[in-house]
Amino acid sequence: MDLTQGTTKEKNLRAKKMILWFAIISLIMSFAAWTSAFIVSSSRPDWLKDFQLPNSFAISTVVIILSSFSFILAKRALKHENRKATTLWLLATLVLGVFFIYNQFSGFQQIIDQGYNFTGPTSNVTMSYIYLIAMVHILHVVVGLICLLVVIYNHFKQKYQSSNMLGFELAATFWHFIDILWIYLFLFLYFVR
Repeated sequence: MDLTQGTTKEKNLRAKKMILWFAIISLIMSFAAWTSAFIVSSSRPDWLKDFQLPNSFAISTVVIILSSFSFILAKRALKHENRKATTLWLLATLVLGVFFIYNQFSGFQQIIDQGYNFTGPTSNVTMSYIYLIAMVHILHVVVGLICLLVVIYNHFKQKYQSSNMLGFELAATFWHFIDILWIYLFLFLYFVR
């Protein structure tokens, strides 16, 4: 398919989707670099090999998976022009996203309660990597929540219909990406020592 073909609207749609995918690819490369550095650093003599992730991180994993399902249900409801169900599932996604962040911070508090801080005399390189990776992911979840708030606002303004869902679809794609990214990061941090 020739990307220069089509109406101005079609070209605009393709350009916006392409920009999102370029951003996602750059984020994948960033997190790949951090997890690679984590693996390389794990050979250090001061590396914690017996550390277990707090349960709050497992709970947040379940929560973010549920949020992806609620976003899928919102999209399905919008395709069927069911505005009430779309609203319900979008708000459920928002609440689950906030609950994800709450659980992440609960996990950080559990790490601090074990005596490990991000920096300073009570920190170590293992915990610093865990803080860094999880905090950068949380920042992206915050971006996802902002996108979700824009989608909810536009939904209330009746901007989206089954035939016009671009902003909705872009936000959903990003949300699903940060979901999949967290599953990878959780499994990585859980199994790689």
